[in-house]
Amino acid sequence: MTFKNIFHILSSTEEFTSLDMDGAHPKAAISTESCKAVLFADLVGSTGLFEEKGNVVATEVITNCTRALGQHFTSKGGQVVKYLGDGLLVLFDDGVDAVDAAAHTRDFLYDFNLKYHGNIMLGLKIGIEYGQVIEQGGDCYGDAVNVAARLGERAESSEVLLGETLYACLPESKRALCHSLDRIVIKGKADPFQVWRFDWQSSTESTLTTPFELFRERMDVALTQRIDIDLRGRHLQLLPSDGPLVVGRNQDCGLVVDDSRVSRRHARITWIGGQCTLADFSSNGTWVRFGTEKTSVILKRDNCVLHGQGIIGLGSAPEDFTTATLSFQVISDQRGVRSQGRSGSNQL
Repeated sequence: MTFKNIFHILSSTEEFTSLDMDGAHPKAAISTESCKAVLFADLVGSTGLFEEKGNVVATEVITNCTRALGQHFTSKGGQVVKYLGDGLLVLFDDGVDAVDAAAHTRDFLYDFNLKYHGNIMLGLKIGIEYGQVIEQGGDCYGDAVNVAARLGERAESSEVLLGETLYACLPESKRALCHSLDRIVIKGKADPFQVWRFDWQSSTESTLTTPFELFRERMDVALTQRIDIDLRGRHLQLLPSDGPLVVGRNQDCGLVVDDSRVSRRHARITWIGGQCTLADFSSNGTWVRFGTEKTSVILKRDNCVLHGQGIIGLGSAPEDFTTATLSFQVISDQRGVRSQGRSGSNQL
């Protein structure tokens, strides 16, 4: 029996005990309606944990994690409505507060698990939407609740998905950290729904500072890094100082790829902490084949570190000759001279 099954039985029992003495009708509950940001957070890997550790240990770990997440969200201004087995439902008065809380959740959960559960690590996925919510009897209802729940289901591990209403409420600084996943079909919605993926890694990085001593040390050893990219005869050189390169069908992308299998904003290549990373935001996925490897790494709204040389397939495997493919080579050349700043520019 899984933890969700156990929780469902307990929830049913709680509903039964909330009936009036004659058992005929539920107690009357006062309802309130207001605009809220609705956040669904779900642990990833709980099913495997039950199989590996057994019901007792798995139930204890999952309960500890969800309660700790509840405290985390509460400290960020959220209101925990209920716990859902291996997840929880939280309301925020402000959409920005909900996104900020979600941005720090992955690191919080990692540190918590490392401290209390040792080598047991669980992932997390989050869906958030904003809209009118009815609160009644310790629960909440409304279209925003339904959409947030569906987004939570659609999200991959380590992913935060935002609904279009919430995205429209965010300031430009937060929108810059969001990437369109195209319109997708969500159960309960008549038309395809615009979904945005929030880049919580870039969000948390913006709060980091470099000690002055380390900065001076880095000035004395310049590290020349770049990634060379080729697409059908077009050549691009991306340095760490150039910022992120977005690849997709949209004309405003840094590298435009005209292929029906490629999403409007398909992927992003950027330098983070001295490493060149590739993040996929697409509907069809991204394939990466390193060097002489025969198999590819498949990314579906996930990321990986690029190294050496290889091929990137956009929307389908690079083995398919019709696939739009990028060839790349990551170069790192350390020199013992003082840095002179940016050298070179992107050229398509």
